[in-house]
Amino acid sequence: MSTADWGYEESNGPSVWPQLFPQAAGSLQSPVNIETSKSTNDMTLKCQPLYWNYCPEMCTKIINTGYGWKVDATGGEGSELSGGPLGHKYKLEQFHCHWGCTSSKGSEHTVDGIPYAGELHLVHWNCDKYNSFSEAIAHPDGLAVLGVFLQAGIKSHDELEKIVSLIPQVALRNQVAEITNSINPKNLLPEDETYWTYHGSLTTPPCSECVTWIMFKNPIEVSERQLDAFRSMRMKTPEECCSDPHGGPQLVNNYRPPLPLGSRVLRECGAM
Repeated sequence: MSTADWGYEESNGPSVWPQLFPQAAGSLQSPVNIETSKSTNDMTLKCQPLYWNYCPEMCTKIINTGYGWKVDATGGEGSELSGGPLGHKYKLEQFHCHWGCTSSKGSEHTVDGIPYAGELHLVHWNCDKYNSFSEAIAHPDGLAVLGVFLQAGIKSHDELEKIVSLIPQVALRNQVAEITNSINPKNLLPEDETYWTYHGSLTTPPCSECVTWIMFKNPIEVSERQLDAFRSMRMKTPEECCSDPHGGPQLVNNYRPPLPLGSRVLRECGAM
């Protein structure tokens, strides 16, 4: 199996990633189970509140990577994430999502052992110290990821619906669609800004240990219809689907299970 062939099935899933990507066997891996009783309430985080600013026009296209959908956010200036646990300014590179085959699972991080139906990741890179995303990924302070839990409910999420509406155009791997109905990443974040933070890794290969994780405590509500739209995506390319009228297996359960927190400190920024 080559490094290009990783996935989420038994033969190429998280349990075999360390064989292909040595960093996946490291001690600072993500996701983790957030044990709320072990989190440290850090008052310094309240003294330097998180600040973010996004330009909707920067979200230019959505792609089916074969592992999920991803929105590229490299189409313009004006993106910034700073404050909280971050000592530098970070710029949004992309955002993507993880989900399960049902709403009883799907998130990568869990809270006291309980998963959510999905998890949204907004991936930023340190633009104060590094010249590009690919350069930043090689350094411990290179990336910052905002994590948002998706809770299945009755109400559809308005901003996420803009993505849902594009899913039919990116149903198969490598398909790309232009984004014309400007998506504002800010509207994908919960209103309550309390969070947990710790140092970890990318949750997909190469699993580089370069991420300051900021996991919002409160989820956003999404509808089953919206989650079902994500589950309708396929892992195969249009060429591979020629012999299969259904387009191959559904793209579901695209999440890595939690790994040990170990000696790392899980900090908490509580209510202001």
